[in-house]
Amino acid sequence: MSSASPKGYRVATREKLDSPTGNETGRGKVLIAAPRSFCAGVDRAIEVVERLLQQHGAPVYVRHQIVHNEHVVRRLEGLGAVFVESEDEIPPGQICVLSAHGVAPAVKASCEQRGLRVIDATCPLVSKVHAEARRYADSGYLVALIGHADHVEVIGTRGVRPDSIVVVESPEEARKLETGGRPIAVVSQTTLSLDDVAATVDALADQFGTLTRPHADDICYATQNRQDAVKELAKEATLILVIGSPTSSNAQRLVEVARRFGAESMLIDGESPIDPQLVSAHTVIGLTAGASTPEELVQSVLEQLARMGHDDLEEVTVAREDVHFRLPREVA
Repeated sequence: MSSASPKGYRVATREKLDSPTGNETGRGKVLIAAPRSFCAGVDRAIEVVERLLQQHGAPVYVRHQIVHNEHVVRRLEGLGAVFVESEDEIPPGQICVLSAHGVAPAVKASCEQRGLRVIDATCPLVSKVHAEARRYADSGYLVALIGHADHVEVIGTRGVRPDSIVVVESPEEARKLETGGRPIAVVSQTTLSLDDVAATVDALADQFGTLTRPHADDICYATQNRQDAVKELAKEATLILVIGSPTSSNAQRLVEVARRFGAESMLIDGESPIDPQLVSAHTVIGLTAGASTPEELVQSVLEQLARMGHDDLEEVTVAREDVHFRLPREVA
């Protein structure tokens, strides 16, 4: 990772941008969130697949979607990537890329038993949570993993020590948790923010007293920054459009944050036509994109909005990100 802190550095700026049409009318304003789109972990995972295709040719098998964005997946499929849900679908001897979301140790063992050439594209921040969960469990803690039980990242993290890690999805579940007398340590799904986990952590503390709590830097910097940017947009925008796929947890959370802070909000894929009636009802629209959404889709949506008269563009920046993760040695 770069020598900068995980969040880069905080700023608060607004910058006027040129209209995509080159013919600004000023009938409607679009506030564009920054940061937005790809984070360092997503960049790294996609580059892993691209480099393997360049070095070895097709096919390159990827277990699960490399990142949760349909546009990205389709593009990589066009280059020769083959996405599968289980390592059992991959012929022995082939390359198997593990997605950015991470997997349980049992999956890696299964890959090795099948004779697959494993390339691990797990986001380093997810790997950090795995290491913490393992350390706490091996020290006698019951590990409360705050997150969505059916999310692939949570499934992988729980698999690190399945007998000592329990998923807690809500404050209500926290109040029902039974520990068997063990002390509790808390870790979190990385695509949740500090705001997302606060109520559940507080409920655990009310129920059990002293907790070993997650550190602030255990939360993905990209998740926090993108949610903070949406909060800033919601001070002025009455509609906030979030570009992302339905499977993207961090994109879904951006919609929830926008609504919680008073704006109408919806998830869009960045490729389908936007309803003109939706746009015409708002003078100021906010626009952002989840951490697995490519910037090209942002530009496509801006062009759509400009054709509908929303071509007064302003970028609202809450942080500058300066984070880079090293590639796995197999592709570096």
